[in-house]
Amino acid sequence: MAAATTDLPEATSQNPAVARARKDRNRALMLLTPGVIWMALFMVLPMAMVVYVSFWTQTTFSVNSTLTTASWERFLSSPTYLSAIGTTIRIWAIVLVATIAIGYPVALFIGLFVRNKTLQTALLVACVIPFWTSFLIRVIAWRPMLGTEGAINTILLNLGIIHEPLTFLLFSEFSVLVGMTQIYCVFMVGPITFMLGRIDPSVIEAARDLGASFGTIFRRIILPLSLPGVVVGSIFVSVMVLGEFATAASLSGRKTNLLGNIIVSQVGSLKWAFAAVAGVVLTIIITAVIALALRIVDLRKEM
Repeated sequence: MAAATTDLPEATSQNPAVARARKDRNRALMLLTPGVIWMALFMVLPMAMVVYVSFWTQTTFSVNSTLTTASWERFLSSPTYLSAIGTTIRIWAIVLVATIAIGYPVALFIGLFVRNKTLQTALLVACVIPFWTSFLIRVIAWRPMLGTEGAINTILLNLGIIHEPLTFLLFSEFSVLVGMTQIYCVFMVGPITFMLGRIDPSVIEAARDLGASFGTIFRRIILPLSLPGVVVGSIFVSVMVLGEFATAASLSGRKTNLLGNIIVSQVGSLKWAFAAVAGVVLTIIITAVIALALRIVDLRKEM
């Protein structure tokens, strides 16, 4: 009996199923290790350093590693910084809704109504043509469009629709919204088009044969199946809009203050602790937005 008990571990270790499971586990660990190391070095460690620096002691002209909550207290009690948080969230929400409202119909046309794959590809390439030039050029190009003597005001004046130039078009929050919507709309079109392209046309044909209207088909078939694309596009747009600073600085005349602009200005003033606090707050907001989006749709299941 003792001999049988002694031989049991050896027999178990020689079991093909156990050996295969151990081999698969080791292979999985080998494949996972590079990614874990990369994330630890370039995401977890830098973020931990930013949190650590946010508790440093900040003076007018210097910063030292003595830990304190003074920077956090100043940030959370300052109307300027709190207003920047509200402005950042408001602009993000408006731009997100605008990109969905503009991008979804475009994606719907490309993904469902255009059957020719070559034409689909050409239309998607046309959407990304603005990205063939510099980001700053795309932002600054709105100035001659929205200025008081720009193209939009000139056309409206010549048509007699307005009698004096519209001053709110440029160097305002409106111009920031227009610029961000145009720049980031393509990041909404791409994922939605991809998901719409995966819909089996026979499903829509079957619904039509059963007498369903386009509204019913859209509500019960197209929208649910394309929702993962909307979520992915929303994550792309949210991450980029929440971290924006260049568009706001260029098109608002520095009248619109976002968290990204605060970080840039604080770093430029060598106020590392204040910049770190703003960075941590911005990271928390982005993390919350992504977590909320992932609760709407289980992307691992849908994709």
